[in-house]
Order: sequence, then structure tokens, then C-alpha cells
Amino acid sequence: MNKKEIKILYFGTPKISADVLEKLLSEDFNIIGLVAQEDKPIGRKQIITNVPTKAIAKKYGIPVFQPHRIKNDYLFIRDLNPDLILTMAYGQIVPKEVLDTPKFGCLNLHGSLLPKYRGASPIQTALLNGDSETGVTLMQMVEKMDAGRIYTQKSFKICDSDNYDSLQIKISQCAYELFNDSIQEIIDGNNKGIEQNENEITFTKKILSSDGEISFSDTSKNIFNKIRAFTSNPGAYFVYKNEKIKVSEAKIIDLKAGKRREILDFSKDGLKIGTSNYVICITKLQRPGKKMLNISDFYNGNKNFFEIGDII
Repeated sequence: MNKKEIKILYFGTPKISADVLEKLLSEDFNIIGLVAQEDKPIGRKQIITNVPTKAIAKKYGIPVFQPHRIKNDYLFIRDLNPDLILTMAYGQIVPKEVLDTPKFGCLNLHGSLLPKYRGASPIQTALLNGDSETGVTLMQMVEKMDAGRIYTQKSFKICDSDNYDSLQIKISQCAYELFNDSIQEIIDGNNKGIEQNENEITFTKKILSSDGEISFSDTSKNIFNKIRAFTSNPGAYFVYKNEKIKVSEAKIIDLKAGKRREILDFSKDGLKIGTSNYVICITKLQRPGKKMLNISDFYNGNKNFFEIGDII
């Protein structure tokens, strides 16, 4: 059977998954339906909004299913009779009854080079750890999280200029290419996969809003990596004058900091703060209820907000 004839039921929810889904649809893969998490309230007005994959499915006229708990509500999948289930960032553990349904099984695209970084936050974790490389794994889905046989992997370099948003784009493109290049030999039975090395397993954790708080007592590199990792979600921030100041861009200045946590300078060039070793220069930030601004625009409207010598 040709890879574009197989009936694929796609599982996925966030934007990174939506990007892969749209690429599959635009390249004429036979996507017969989408299974996604439920729509959630977004923004200060808490407006119920379609999850990103659902928006793509509706654009292409693909049926959407959003069970509250897939382990309790999966009988509709038998009626769809998919040849293959493909998952990327769905958000729930898929039960054995679902895994046993498609004749070609269930595959998962995971945004790391397994067995490294199993779990919910592989992209953020790679950035937090300052890794120079990451990639995507196409693997067998099993009941245990990210534990199935590995069919193939593809890696690429992480640049210092990368943050979560840019890495998400690279991961989604890599994921599509990996699936497109590998699926035919998998359904033909020519790629049986290999077991993961249990001695090399590492895990990631679910990211909480509180994880985004910056401590300027940390090293400049760790602060820089936190800002990169949490660019869009949950957002890196620090508290100053009882305000939660969000940060989305910074650079390290190779100067000894002197006193850690001290505001050293505030100008159109940046907000410079001492860390445990060097100086971190914040170049894009946001006050509560305002827009994220480049430092020159922020400075023009807030010249007297940050006071040199203050300890954060």
C-alpha cells in the first residue's frame, strides 16, 4: 500500500502539532480525522478557543474528536477504522484498546533524540540545559510514556539565537520530513525498530508558570537559557516594584558582574543586571497589561522605572 493511501487518524493538540498536521494535509496524506484535547478558555476574557490542531482540521474539512478522557471514550475510533494512528503532542496517555486498533499500529513523533528527554517538555529542557543538538524520534506508541521501539531519528543543531518559538518551527519541519521519509518502509515491514537503551533514559517534567521566574543570583548562562526556553509559554519573568516583568530576549555581556542582582544600567541599549558571574542585558520586556517591547521603545515610555543600584 502506498503511504498516501493509508488512512491516518492524527492525535495532537498544540501549535507544533498543528504545523505537522497542516504539512501532512497539504502534501495529500489521507488524514481521516483529528483527536485533540478539549478547547480551553484563552486570554483575560477567558474566551473558549479552538486548540491549534482543531483550527487546521476545520480549515481542511477534517472531522474532529475531543474526548475528555481518551481512556474512557474511544469507541468512535473503531468506527473510523484507521490503518494507522500518528501522534504528536496529544497530551494524554493512549490506552491499549486504541493502540491495538490500527493494522499498521500507532506511531509517535517526539521532539527529542530518545531515550533522552522523555515526557512533556523536551524542547524547553534542551534549551534550559544549553544543548547544542536536538531532533525528532519516530517511535512505536506503547502504554508507557515515550517508551516504545525507535524506528528512526533525525537531528539538527541548536543555535545560540534559537528560542522555544524558533526551535518549535524546526522540530515540526523535522517531524514531517522524518515521517514522510520513513513511513513507507515501516508499513511495508522493512523497518522493525529497535528497543530504547534503558541506561540512557532521562525524563522531563511538566512546565509550571512558576518555573519561569528568573533569579539574578543564578549564572548569566542559566538565565539566558531560561529566557530562551520560556519565550512564549509560560514566559520568563522577574518581579520589580511589585510588578511581574516578562522577558523574551536577552544577551550575555562578558563583564564581571560585581554585585549580583544589582541594576547596573538602564538605557536604550538594554537593562543590565549583575548575576553570579557576568552581566545579563535584557533587550525585550513587558510590564503587566502592556505589549512586549524592544528595549528602545520600552525605555522611551518608562525612563524612570528601573533605578540604577536597585537590587532585584
